[in-house]
Amino acid sequence: MARHVLPGFRLSTGYTLAMLGSCVLLPLAALLWTACELGPAGWWAQIGTRRVLAALKLSFGAALLAATIDALLGLLVAWVLVRYRFAFRRVCDALVDLPFALPTAVAGIALTALYAPNGWVGSRLAPLGIEVAYTRLGVLLAMVFVGLPFVVRTLQPVLESMESDLEEAAYTLGASSTQRFFRVVLPLLLPTLLTGYALALARAIGEYGSVIFIAGNRLFHTEIAPYLIVQKIDSQYDYRGAAALGAVMLAASLLLLIAMAWLHRWTRRWAVVR
Repeated sequence: MARHVLPGFRLSTGYTLAMLGSCVLLPLAALLWTACELGPAGWWAQIGTRRVLAALKLSFGAALLAATIDALLGLLVAWVLVRYRFAFRRVCDALVDLPFALPTAVAGIALTALYAPNGWVGSRLAPLGIEVAYTRLGVLLAMVFVGLPFVVRTLQPVLESMESDLEEAAYTLGASSTQRFFRVVLPLLLPTLLTGYALALARAIGEYGSVIFIAGNRLFHTEIAPYLIVQKIDSQYDYRGAAALGAVMLAASLLLLIAMAWLHRWTRRWAVVR
C-alpha cells in the first residue's frame, strides 16, 4: 500500500475539494443555471443590445490595453527596485502595494479628485485639451492603477533570484546592455511576465469600485459591464439579465486566461530551447 510523505492526505484533499466546490464551482454553476433560464432568445435579448455591447467592448478593450501597459511599467518598476539602490527605495517598494491596501471605492474617489477638471492634475491638463475624468482614458487609468502591483510582485522574486552568470558571459562575448537584456534576461522573464499580465488582465476585467467614480458612467461611452450588472440588480431587480451578462464575462475571461496559459507554456518551452 502506497504511503504519502505527509499524513492526512485524504482529509486535506477532501477539505480542499469541498472548499473549492462551495466557494468557486457552486456559485459559478448557479450563475450559469440562472442565465440558462432565459433561453437563447431571452439571452440574446439581454446581451445583444447596443448598450450592453458597448459596455463589454469597453471593459475588455480597456482591460487588454491596461494589462499591456501594466506589463511594460511593471517590468520597469520591478527592474529598478531590484537592480538599483537609491534613496527611499523601500518607500517606493511599499507604495507598489497601495492599490492592494486601498478599498477600490477609495481609489476611485482619489483618482477622480486628482484628475477631475478642477482637480490637482486635471486642472493642469485641461488647458492642454486633455480630459481624464469621466472619459475612457479615466477608465484605462483606473485599470492600470489596480493591475500594476500584480505584475511588479510577480516579477520581483524572479529578478531577485536570477543569477548574473549569463549576463556576465554575454558581456564577455561583447554583447551590449541592450542585447543582454533582450537576448538573455527577457527570455527568462517572459513566462513570469505573462503570468503577471494575466493577473492584471483578470483584475481589470472585473474591476468595479475604482472605475465607476472616474468613469462617470456615460451612456454608450464610459459604462463598464460590471456597472450594468449592478444596475440590473439594484434598480431593475433583473437577476436573470445580470446573470446572463455575468456569464458572458465569465466565458470571455476563461477564454482569455486559457489563451494566456497556453502562451505561458509555449514561452517556457521556447525559453528552455533557447
